[in-house]
Amino acid sequence: MHVLTEQIKLWATDRNLHQADPNKQILKLGEEFGELCEGMAKGNSEQVKDSIGDVYVVLTILSMQLGLDIEECMELAYNEIKDRRGKMINGVFVKESDLV
Repeated sequence: MHVLTEQIKLWATDRNLHQADPNKQILKLGEEFGELCEGMAKGNSEQVKDSIGDVYVVLTILSMQLGLDIEECMELAYNEIKDRRGKMINGVFVKESDLV
C-alpha cells in the first residue's frame, strides 16, 4: 500500500495537483463518492472497486494539498477504532459508547 500511495503522490506532484485548491478536491471527492454510491445501488462490483480506488486517490491528493500525510491520517483513524467494542444492529456496527 505504501508504494502505491507514493506513486499517487508522485503522479499528483508531476501534475501540480498537490498545490491545487483543496476546495476543488473536496468536490472531486463528492463526485467519486457519488459514483461509489451508484455502483452499490446498481450492484456493479467493477464500478465499486474502481470508485473505492478513486476515493483513495482523491483523499491522498487532498491530504497533500492540506499538508497532511494520508498514511498518518489512516494510522490516527485506526488507533481510534482498533480497540473499539460494540455490536452489529441491523447490519450496522454501533460502538459501545452509543449503545443505550
